[in-house]
Amino acid sequence: MKIALAQLNYHIGNFQKNAKKIIDHIHKAKENRADLVVFSELAVCGYPPQDLLERSDFVEDTFACLDSIRKEVKDIAVIIGAPSLNPNSKGKNLYNSAYFIENEKIQLVQHKTLLPDYDVFDECRYFEPNDKFHTIKYKGYRIALTICEDLWDKLPQQNNFAKTELYTTSPLKRLMKDNPDIVINIAASPFSYDRDDTRTTILGDVCKKYGVPLVYVNQVGAHAELIFDGDSRVFSDKGEVKLQLPSFEEDFQIFDFEKIHEIDTLPLQKTNDMELIHDGLVLGVKDYFAKNGFKKALIGLSGGIDSAVTFVIVQRALGSENVHAILMPSEFSSDHSVDDAKKLAENVDVSYDIISIKKSYDAVVNTMTPVFKDLPFNVAEENIQARLRGLILMAYSNKFAHLVLNTSNKSEMAVGYGTLYGDMAGALSVLGDVYKTKVFELARYMNKDGEVVPEHTIVKPPSAELRPNQKDSDSLPDYDLLDKILYRFIEQNASIEDILQEGFAEDVVRRVIRLVNLNEYKRYQAAPVLRVTTKSFGIGRRIPLVHKF
Repeated sequence: MKIALAQLNYHIGNFQKNAKKIIDHIHKAKENRADLVVFSELAVCGYPPQDLLERSDFVEDTFACLDSIRKEVKDIAVIIGAPSLNPNSKGKNLYNSAYFIENEKIQLVQHKTLLPDYDVFDECRYFEPNDKFHTIKYKGYRIALTICEDLWDKLPQQNNFAKTELYTTSPLKRLMKDNPDIVINIAASPFSYDRDDTRTTILGDVCKKYGVPLVYVNQVGAHAELIFDGDSRVFSDKGEVKLQLPSFEEDFQIFDFEKIHEIDTLPLQKTNDMELIHDGLVLGVKDYFAKNGFKKALIGLSGGIDSAVTFVIVQRALGSENVHAILMPSEFSSDHSVDDAKKLAENVDVSYDIISIKKSYDAVVNTMTPVFKDLPFNVAEENIQARLRGLILMAYSNKFAHLVLNTSNKSEMAVGYGTLYGDMAGALSVLGDVYKTKVFELARYMNKDGEVVPEHTIVKPPSAELRPNQKDSDSLPDYDLLDKILYRFIEQNASIEDILQEGFAEDVVRRVIRLVNLNEYKRYQAAPVLRVTTKSFGIGRRIPLVHKF
């Protein structure tokens, strides 16, 4: 039995495009003499459709699309993900299902059992959990169908409580009663660079535990915050990786299941974290523009590390011809910042304008003089500069149809080191899930084949340049220290007492945590963040806007 793995990039709700892509790959599988072609979870409508699933017209269009695909399944079998109706009078309206289609007939519909509702997931909001398990015989082999989380029943609890496993039931354990020859898992598992090893371990352990081979087909592509890396695989019954599709790109490969043990085992390789983050962010930007119909991007280029790294990511995603930069120096900007920004733009062959904000700043300050009177210079004057830059970017955006992208990093977003309606402006936050220390590492990675980000941009002390001789360290702890505290508090949900036990100074820890809690209101108004970790700001971290804890 020859099995084709179709690792494809879908567009939520674009049924015509999704159907064409799926049907084209069904025909491609037939042309290459495959017996079975496997697509990913909810491939027909795209994942995650969220509240679109509550619209009857969306669900009806999904079923119509699935039916058009079904009619093209001739002399081959297809496994594909789509919603299905719950016929019971009680419970949610839909199941998240895997369809087995052969010769224009739906032979089996297996529903998803384990519906994740942690982090960015909210499947219990829409789907009814499965409680019936069936396998299917095809080409002499018994096949067990599972959907993404159904293989993650041993997922460790991601909190500080005593429970060690998240789920109390094992779908695969139930399916193994039929003694399947192979397990096929269709998935829409989002990327996070700090979870890549966990996925490999869990899937491999499943194969070793039950002594059964596994075909894992994951979605690729990005939908706003969520990036899907693909990385589809075939595992032997010993948990060995026999086939691995590339990450962050579409791919289509066929293997002969009967000869799985003759295929060389692929060595376990640890991919560089910076390569994963870089490639994920490039895909995130590329798909955000392509799927929303945007063409041109605009970046405010300061000469600092954050705007530089954002700029390179966007240039690599869209091409130099589709990116423009605006440099907006003030009386507090150093000459080297302008030079660094110009050099960067020239390094990647991107056009730029230089628009000084000095006259605009003086005009606003003079306008406010009757109100400010003789009060000393403070954050008000600093934020005027940031908001003037935001105004200029948005004016250019409106006039020339360029989408402004935000350049804030995760450390800044965490402690509120940014100006609402100023440097926090933008349609998408490219680095909002990348801590400052990782931003420096990304810059070094970008320069691995030659200087792209100017060396001076990397080595100079970070500064917002909103007042004379300003440095970030005037307002914040050093980023090496800050990011360690933030990681323990945000990613690992550690308490202040837990963090203090690791030897950090109490006044620093309490100040950092206070800043995080104080600035929730800013994050509620921030641009959507491209997610590259297991705990990004946005839909995956839900903290009350008003609380006193």
